[in-house]
Amino acid sequence: MEPGVIPAWVADMDLPTAPAVTEALARRTAGDLGYPAWLLDPSAGPLAEAFAERMSARHGWDPDPTHVRPFNDLNQALQVLLQIGTRPGDGVALHVPAYPPFLTTLEVMDRRLHPISLEPDGDTWRFEVPDLSGCRVLLLVNPHNPTGRVFTRAELTALAECAERHDLLVIADEIHADLVYAPHHHIPFATILPDRTVTLTSATKAFNLGGIRCSVAHLGHAGVRAALEAQPPFVYGSPSVFGVEATVAAWRHGDAWLAETLALLDRNRRTIAARLPETFGYRLPEATYLAWLEAGRPGMAEVIEREARVRLNDGAGFGPGGEHYVRLNFATTEAILAEILTRLTVL
Repeated sequence: MEPGVIPAWVADMDLPTAPAVTEALARRTAGDLGYPAWLLDPSAGPLAEAFAERMSARHGWDPDPTHVRPFNDLNQALQVLLQIGTRPGDGVALHVPAYPPFLTTLEVMDRRLHPISLEPDGDTWRFEVPDLSGCRVLLLVNPHNPTGRVFTRAELTALAECAERHDLLVIADEIHADLVYAPHHHIPFATILPDRTVTLTSATKAFNLGGIRCSVAHLGHAGVRAALEAQPPFVYGSPSVFGVEATVAAWRHGDAWLAETLALLDRNRRTIAARLPETFGYRLPEATYLAWLEAGRPGMAEVIEREARVRLNDGAGFGPGGEHYVRLNFATTEAILAEILTRLTVL
C-alpha cells in the first residue's frame, strides 16, 4: 500500500488493547510458560469455563462447557467441521454477500455454495428462506458480515425449521455477538436448535485480538462431537497459553473497555450516516464495526484508493450481491474517521 493511504479495510480495530488483556499477558510472561494443565483436556480448562460463563451472563445461553473445543481461529474450526461432517459436493447454505475466506473455503474444499441472498429493504436487509434440498450444512453468520444485520428471533426460527426439515448441520459463526448496538440484541442459534448447532466464536473481534489466534467451538451436535473425538488428539493443534490467557481475561474482565469501545463505534456508525457523501448508499449496521457501502458500480475500491487515498474492501470478493459495494472499517478514532469521510468527498 502506498504511503499516505488510510487503511480502512482489514477487520481489525485501530484502537488500544483492553488493559485487562495486556495485564494478563504481562503476568503470564513473567510467570509460568510451561505446559498448561489443560493441554490434554481443553474442555476442562479455563477457556471452556469462561466461554460458558460469558454466554450465560451476556446472551442468556447456558452451554455445556464439556462440549467446548478450542481452535486457533474460526476459519480453521470451519474447515475442520466441514472435513469431518461433510463430503466433497455437499451443499452449504450461506447468506450472501459473505465473508470472503468462507467462500474460499467452500471453493477449495469442493463444497457447493447454496446462496441465501440478503436484499436491501429500506433501512435494513431482508432474505427469503429458499429450498435447501441437497444441502448438508447451514453456515449461519450472525451478526452478519458484511452487512451488519442482526437476525431476529422470527428469522432464526424460520431457519431452524428449515434446518430440521432438511436434516442440516448448523455451523453458527457468532464472532460479532458482543458488537451489537441497542435496541438490537444477539440470540445464540443454539438456544433455538441446540442439538443441530455448532457455535463458533472468539474474543478476537470484540476485543481487538486478531493476532492472538484463539477461538472456540461449542459442539451441540452429538455426531460432530463423536467425529471430532475420533480424530488424532493433536492433528488440529491448539491455542497457545497466551491465546487462552488473553481470551479469558477479555471475557471475564474486559467489559468496561468494551462498553467504552461500543460507545465510540456507535458514534462512528452514526457519523458515517451524517457525513457520508451522497454518492454512496449506506444502511446503519445493527452490529459490527463494518460499513457496507453501495458504491454504484464494480471496481470502485480501486478508484477510491487512487483518488481519495483510502483503502476499502472491494465488494466483489464477498460473492453474489457484493459487486457494487465496498466495505469500510470504522473501528478507528473519530479524527481519523472524519479524515476518511472528508477524503471520500472528492469522488
